[in-house]
Amino acid sequence: MKEYSMDLSVVMPCLNEDETIGNCIDLALDTMRCEGIEGEVLVVDNGSVDNSVSVALEHGARVVHEDSKGYGCALNRGFKEALGKYIVFADADESYDFAYVSEFYKRLRNGKDLVIGNRLNERIEKGAMPWLHRYLGTPVLTFFARVLFRLRIRDINCGMRGISKEAYNKLELLCTGMEFASEMMIKAKIQGLVIDEFPIDFKRDKRNRPPHLNTFRDGWRHMRFILLFAPKNTFLLFGLPLISVGIILMLLILFSS
Repeated sequence: MKEYSMDLSVVMPCLNEDETIGNCIDLALDTMRCEGIEGEVLVVDNGSVDNSVSVALEHGARVVHEDSKGYGCALNRGFKEALGKYIVFADADESYDFAYVSEFYKRLRNGKDLVIGNRLNERIEKGAMPWLHRYLGTPVLTFFARVLFRLRIRDINCGMRGISKEAYNKLELLCTGMEFASEMMIKAKIQGLVIDEFPIDFKRDKRNRPPHLNTFRDGWRHMRFILLFAPKNTFLLFGLPLISVGIILMLLILFSS
């Protein structure tokens, strides 16, 4: 059995987060300290041009750099560099509460391979999630994942998750952008990993700049991955209704002539 240097690595992808990353690191470290968890905070800098790196180091994080741009690139680098047996990860913009680190860790220790938060509950702070994301984008993507892969979760886009290092190594994740989030869940289901979900708070981020997420571009990349990764089910889902319509039209033409 592989030996790990510590119990837990909290991984934070970072691109110009100097306003918020210090508080995220402090909360993660304080939570681990209070719970007696031997762990680290690992910040993956993805090309920041502000003071993110120096702030992260000042607050006690370990920093690695990933030159290839993209959410998936940053997280893959972080997971590979992590020293912990378990990994918890989330954005460093204070939208996620790193006090939940202990709950993710507990569930992983109790035998779950992958744990994901569920933001779609009544504890979403006003203004934290755009209407389009909350009521259309995320529910639609989650619906297709549930139908095509029987993935029994309610929020496929939640960015706060935990995974064991052993489970991560099985997944061979390749996506470089935001669709990395969907790839992780779908491959985990296909691999037969034990997946768990629990409700978490989601807060308005504290940055004074627009988010990195592009609603339509990244939404389409998620949808495209979900559909292409299950071609047989996708063709059945969309093809059968179209065939049915075609047959009905053909019969109407035949009997009306």
